Order: sequence, then structure tokens, then C-alpha cells
Amino acid sequence: MSLNGNLKTVSFPDILQLLATGKKTGVLQVSTATRQKEIAFRNGNIIHASSINSSEDLLGNLLLKLGKISKADLERAIVLHKQTGRQLGTTLVDMNLFEKDEVVECLRIQIEEIVYNLFSWNEGNFKFIENAEPKKVTFPVELNTMNVIMEGTRRIDEWVEIQKVLPPDDILLRLSPVNKTKRDEITLSMDEFRILPLINGERTIPDLIEASPIGEFVTYRAVYKLIITGLVQAAGRATVRDEVIDNEEEVILSILFTLYNNCFYRLRTLVEEIVGDQNPMFGRFLASFRNGFLIYFPGFDPGADTGPTFDKFFMEIMKLPAPVRLHTVMNALENMLSNQLEYTFCFLGDGVFRQAVGKVRKEISEPLALRRELVKRYQIDDNLLGSMKKADRVVRLVRGAS
Repeated sequence: MSLNGNLKTVSFPDILQLLATGKKTGVLQVSTATRQKEIAFRNGNIIHASSINSSEDLLGNLLLKLGKISKADLERAIVLHKQTGRQLGTTLVDMNLFEKDEVVECLRIQIEEIVYNLFSWNEGNFKFIENAEPKKVTFPVELNTMNVIMEGTRRIDEWVEIQKVLPPDDILLRLSPVNKTKRDEITLSMDEFRILPLINGERTIPDLIEASPIGEFVTYRAVYKLIITGLVQAAGRATVRDEVIDNEEEVILSILFTLYNNCFYRLRTLVEEIVGDQNPMFGRFLASFRNGFLIYFPGFDPGADTGPTFDKFFMEIMKLPAPVRLHTVMNALENMLSNQLEYTFCFLGDGVFRQAVGKVRKEISEPLALRRELVKRYQIDDNLLGSMKKADRVVRLVRGAS
């Protein structure tokens, strides 16, 4: 079955219904320039979902938000998971931190959040690969696709009403001074009860979404209900944090740290998928081009709780002379990225090199849209594009000499 196109012409619910009624088995890929999601089907039912460039696909984050695991236990599990190569869910069961059924239930919540998020997408390319299997699924979860369609459609309808009530994203929320009698008359749902303690006059709605253990839409709905019942009200506009205004250099370094690490992570995972982590070539790839402050860019998983932190990187950078600090950092990172791309071409060929460039381009598009005025002023986008151009020039020279 050939099924591909754009969500502008075929809605996501229609695609799900077609796959469900046809009892299809395979993988549906949906992507934009900055986001990519995959949903796996078996006989028309959803059995797995994953999301690239999003924290919603991190089982560890979900377990922490739900309060089901301590940060210390999660860190131990992540270390063991990386050492053994086994899935995090399997590792958690092996460590006797969870029963299999508990992990499956958390994965079900995770899959639902990824799929329901797609109902709000109005554009993006999609492609269904029939009989394809999802990668590394240890605990398959089966969801009735027709039930998912009904719930997703209901959420979209409900969202129209919710948007009319929710304040702008920069408005702080606080508890209303409601008298005791009125409070006694109000009945809270479990979702509303779990969100209420997070509302303290210092959080906006995006802050609540980040801190919430119950998923994005359910949090929106809970806040909406708390507002219309009078329990929650606006507490003024959030002020821009002083440190962002006062320390522009720290903001730029933070953008560089996140941006380049994510690029190196995508390159590392691409090379690892092709050559395997036991191949000596992979070891050389990881060890290449790193010295000084570049040791803070090993291409670690940006969603993991282990690995180098920005604070350590920032302290190291502050040791450099102030007049040349940013120039030194940006120049070193540009060279490191172009060197890794060149390395990819020399050892794995033109096809993999093009894949690597594509992954970098996808990785940088969304972060570059943040703090746009600073990105342009410090020419961070030119720096990244310069890395790719430099690598491409080397590749063309090598091709010409061969």
C-alpha cells in the first residue's frame, strides 16, 4: 500500500481511520522541518510511537514527572542502560525498580501523548511504510486506533473552548482568594487536584506544562476548569528574567552548547547505527577532534540526565580572555562540526555524508528560531552553515581528486 502526502490535503484522523479500517501493519512517519514522529501499527491497531527532537519520547522524564522514580535511581538505570545497550524499560525491570506491567502502562501514556499531539498538526509530510517494524520495542502496547481517533477528535473540539479561556503564555497564575464556603462546594477531578499545588503565582501556563505529570492537553484542560470555577486567576505578566538581560554572553553560550551538542548527538547516532558501537572506527570517531572545552561535546543524549552540563562548560569558557572568548568558542565548534562531517564522508561515503548534513540542517532549524535577534547579531546561523559549506568543499575536492 502506497500512502504519502501532506497533512494540508489529508487530515491526520483520516489517515488513522484508513489504516485502522484496512487493518494495516507498518510504520507511519509524519514530519516537518523541525519535528518527526513515527507510529507503528499491527493489524490496524497502534503498538508503538516515537518522537524525535522532543522530550515527550523520554521514558525517564515521564517517570520522574509521575513521581514513580527518584532522580538517583533513574541516573543509575540510565548508566546501566548505556553500558548494556538494553532498553531503559528492560533495565528498570531488571533492577527490580518496576514490574513489567508498570512500565507498559507508562509507555501507553507516552504513546498516547505522542499520537494526540499529531491531531493539532495542520501541515507536515506523511508516509506509510507497509510491513515495516518499529526499532527496539521491548514492551509492545496495543491501542485501539478507532478509540484513539474518537478521543483525539474530542480533544480538538474541546481545545476550541479551552483556548477562549486560557490567558496568554506570559501571564502568571495564582490561587484565587475564594471564601471557605465556596471552596467546600467545589469538586475537583484528580487531574485538577494534581495541578492545583503547582499554581503558586510564579508559573505561567508553559511553566505548568513543563512541570505537570499528566500530559500537555490534560494539563490545559485542568487549568481551564480551575479558571472557570474561580479557583485560579491571573497574577500579572511575567517579567523577563534579569540574568537574560544582564548576561547576554551566557545566553549565547547556552544556545551554542545546546545547538552544537544536539548536532553532534545526531552525527554520533548515525555513525553508531551504521558501524556499531563495538567497531574501532566508532571509538576513533568519538575520540576525534576533542580537547580543551570541546570535551563537553561528546554527542551525549540531550534528553538524558547524565553527561556534561552547561554549568561546567560555562565555567571552563569563563577562563578564556573576555575579548576573544566567543570568537574562540564559535571557531572551535565550527571546525569540530565540519571535521566530523568530513570524517563521515571519508569513512562512510557520500550517501551517509548527505544523511549527516540533512540531520544537522533539521536539528538547527528550530533552535535558530529562538532568541532570533541574538542569533543574527552573533551570526550563529552563519557559523553553522559555514561548517557545512567547509565540509562540502572538502568533499568536492576529494571527489575531484579521485
